Amino acid sequence: MFYWLMKYVVIGPLVKGILRPWIVGRRNIPATGGAILASNHLSFGDSIILPLMIDRPMAFLAKSDYFTGKGLKGWATRFFFKASGQIPIDRSGGKASEASLNTGLQVLGGSQLLGIYPEGTRSPDGRLYRGRTGIARMALVARVPVVPIVMVDTDVMWPIGQRLPNIVRVGVVVGEPLDFSRFYGMEGDRYILRSITDEIMIALQRLGEQQYDDVYASTVKDRLTSRS
Repeated sequence: MFYWLMKYVVIGPLVKGILRPWIVGRRNIPATGGAILASNHLSFGDSIILPLMIDRPMAFLAKSDYFTGKGLKGWATRFFFKASGQIPIDRSGGKASEASLNTGLQVLGGSQLLGIYPEGTRSPDGRLYRGRTGIARMALVARVPVVPIVMVDTDVMWPIGQRLPNIVRVGVVVGEPLDFSRFYGMEGDRYILRSITDEIMIALQRLGEQQYDDVYASTVKDRLTSRS
């Protein structure tokens, strides 16, 4: 009920009225059943815009830091993330990664839509980077299709490090679902997981025509931090 009120009564009309976002390929999102929505990640605003532009409720796995901030800013961030259906997870690795996988599988097992950023973090420069294989493992274990989605100009709307967004029209492009049923039962094979993940990233690159760099975005961020 809270999600519905925020999407259709409070946040949705406000954001749509100001930014006038557009969407292409909405029909490619399955009308029923579980599915993974695999998106590029350009901006903090991606997780706000995408849920507003599709007809079905969806959940995102978001890093737990977004839910623990203090003061007015922390409250506002927590409010927006909960309102857009996001679930806090620990991304520190090891057992935390396994717990994140299980959380995502619970969403998909309930025949819901789950949003995932295969790059693992926001792109530091607008390029598309190497995908993490967790998305492939989740798709095989849950036995669901993966829908490639490209966010357009959200980095212009809300650049990394900027406190408030710019008033810029943004868009969403939804590609045709990817079927990996031929690999069901092979989620323990790391070569299969890498192959599936690369196929997803190729679909995203073709859909959005972003420049692709076959390294992890987190590695690029670490390099930039060490130089500053």
